[in-house]
Amino acid sequence: MAGREKITVRHILKAKQRGEKLVMVTAYDTPTARLVDEAGVDMILVGDSLGMVVLGLPSTLQVTMEDMVRHTAAVARAQPRAMIVGDMPFMSYEASVSEAVRNAGRLLAAGADAVKIEGGSLYTDVIKAMRRAGIPVMAHVGLTPQKHKLLGGYRLVGKTAEEALEIIRDAEEAAEAGAFAIVVEFTAWEVAREITRRIQVPTICIGSGPYCDGQVLVIHDLLGLTPTPPPFAKRYVDLASIIRGAVEAYAREVRSSQFPAQDMYWGMKNGEYQRLQKLLERENQEEHENQG
Repeated sequence: MAGREKITVRHILKAKQRGEKLVMVTAYDTPTARLVDEAGVDMILVGDSLGMVVLGLPSTLQVTMEDMVRHTAAVARAQPRAMIVGDMPFMSYEASVSEAVRNAGRLLAAGADAVKIEGGSLYTDVIKAMRRAGIPVMAHVGLTPQKHKLLGGYRLVGKTAEEALEIIRDAEEAAEAGAFAIVVEFTAWEVAREITRRIQVPTICIGSGPYCDGQVLVIHDLLGLTPTPPPFAKRYVDLASIIRGAVEAYAREVRSSQFPAQDMYWGMKNGEYQRLQKLLERENQEEHENQG
């Protein structure tokens, strides 16, 4: 999308109408958000994936609203042109509609332009209530990581006709309820293509093939910072090796007294060191006299 105008829901919907592919990537802090925005992405997802890739947690289930508010605010401070989508963490929207709306409002107050919830048909009442409150909602169908225990792990879904139909219905009902876009994660490609054909709002794929209206990747997977990335992620650079090599070089220079170099430190004004020495000598003498 050309220009520097802030990307909104209207831009996202028009992109599908024009046949333009949408680019979304995750970010969790100010400098990363600034960089991906400069690279020209359309949407920045402050994903609950931060639990694993930033906080070292075993899954997304341990991520809290406080985590999401803090990291959404950090991304918003970069003032990106891209739309900021804040993930609703586990148990922030399931218990009640009113609680879901309040928590979504917290993310918008922190700087998000929209929120994302995992699920479709089961949460149409939540989507409708959020829209009434003026909160744009992105739905998420297929593999929903917050429900991996119920699904039987992180697995490709939609391989059977029955399961595929359920995912398609999820997406259709979420779109009908007012979701402005649908993330389709780790489904058989035929399922993602069928959803994309059948709904009017854009689909954003992750691990579901090339037939969606856009794609999303976790920034740590893209940069090669994830030790065991999912099979559908593409590593565009081995940043882990670059960082490791840089720190190893720094450590070598410190241990060999090469760092800091002479142009990296500065002295006092002329004559001031001599004055300091005299002041220190006077203090030492007074201290010695007082002790005596």
